[in-house]
Amino acid sequence: MDAKAVRAAATLKRRGPAGVSSRMIETTMPSTVTTHRAASAHITLVFAAVALLFTWALQLPAVLVKWGVLDGPIERFVPLAGLGGFGPLVAAVCCARFERGGEGIRGLFRRFLIWRVGVRWYAIALGLLPANYVLGVAVYRAIGGNTTLPWFFPPETAAHVAALLIVPVVEEVGWRGYALPRLQQRYTPFVASLWLGVVWALYHVMMSVLQNVPPGAFAIGLADVFVGSVLFSWIYNHTRGSLLIAVLAHVSAHLNNPAHAIPDATALAIQTTALIVLACVLLFADRKLWHTRIETRELTPAT
Repeated sequence: MDAKAVRAAATLKRRGPAGVSSRMIETTMPSTVTTHRAASAHITLVFAAVALLFTWALQLPAVLVKWGVLDGPIERFVPLAGLGGFGPLVAAVCCARFERGGEGIRGLFRRFLIWRVGVRWYAIALGLLPANYVLGVAVYRAIGGNTTLPWFFPPETAAHVAALLIVPVVEEVGWRGYALPRLQQRYTPFVASLWLGVVWALYHVMMSVLQNVPPGAFAIGLADVFVGSVLFSWIYNHTRGSLLIAVLAHVSAHLNNPAHAIPDATALAIQTTALIVLACVLLFADRKLWHTRIETRELTPAT
């Protein structure tokens, strides 16, 4: 083989033949890909630690007052506990600012501009969770359950409305805007969803303690959040990583929120059971999605 042929072969090895995807090309450079994925996993661990520590640190004083460890009216610490809910947003902004080779804060919020995803995904984002609970109640009544159980739990107080408007944004910028795409650089969407579901559930622990959630409802609520991560990942990956759609899906969880019935956990248990069934359907019906590693650049359209 002459020198020209050798150079041509080397160029083809570096670039890959026409039509080969970036995912396939990357397999010719395993050390680079492995390093990149390890870095993504590392920064995601930093994000999770910052988000949880920020949230727990600001909510802990109110919990300690509740337990009698600290003196003073608990109302004094409620605003601080509310600020603790901003943990995912704060962590995402901090990590995006200092992440080497990342898109930065502007890239983080650019995902709100991904809105051309088809009308059906807006309908799915806003309607799937509420409809899934209604279907669960219908099945529950059909098998002899309590026929007086409400079909809907809309926001009824100022606190509920505030949660509907604020919580989806401050959480989703962190969970789906920052953490999920980086987890998916190292893991398949299924595994990434499980990891994120654990962190998302842990995030709710301190607030559940503060709200006097009974042990049974506490466990069901954490399971609900954990399984919900699968649904949110499914929506996220089918809408090219749209943060707008992820926020709308989170809004829908507050439009019909059975957690409002606590300490009675029946409605929440029905929702969680229906969500588990839905997650299983999505995992089976969309098997290719869950077992194919998705790079961030494959989700975000060119700008």
